Amino acid sequence: MNTIQTVKIGIAEMEVVAAPTVIRTCGLGSCVGVVIYDSGKAVAGMAHVMLPHSSMARGGVINAAKYADTAVEALCKLVIAAGGRKSMLKAKLAGGAQMFSFSSAGGDMMRIGARNVEEVKRQLERLHVPVVAEDVGGHSGRTIEFNPQTGVLSVRTACQEVKEI
Repeated sequence: MNTIQTVKIGIAEMEVVAAPTVIRTCGLGSCVGVVIYDSGKAVAGMAHVMLPHSSMARGGVINAAKYADTAVEALCKLVIAAGGRKSMLKAKLAGGAQMFSFSSAGGDMMRIGARNVEEVKRQLERLHVPVVAEDVGGHSGRTIEFNPQTGVLSVRTACQEVKEI
């Protein structure tokens, strides 16, 4: 009997897995789930990014997985340390929803989901990691699961069918 193991990550966490293990996170509202993987080596990392910039931290030690500007580079390093090849890395992402409506008060500060997506993409571009698929925006939460063996990211959105990207 072949049982597939699933590693679950929470908010502001990151982890790396190798096939046949899959990796999952749930509760993506304005947060972004970033997957960086090397399909040839069947290794993948996932981060559950909560905020766009580490400048939003309130002192102390910064949790790199919490912020887009620190999580993407840290995740790349973890995937490479697990056997991924820098030149073969690709990314998939999901989340970044606008979960609540706000009046004009707060302006750009309240667009956390969109700002998370923008910063994740900016960091991936800086590191020359192409985004090959994404399911971002909207107004609903998501659960995602990535299989490093197949390279498929399954996206379950509230009240919708599961998408595979």
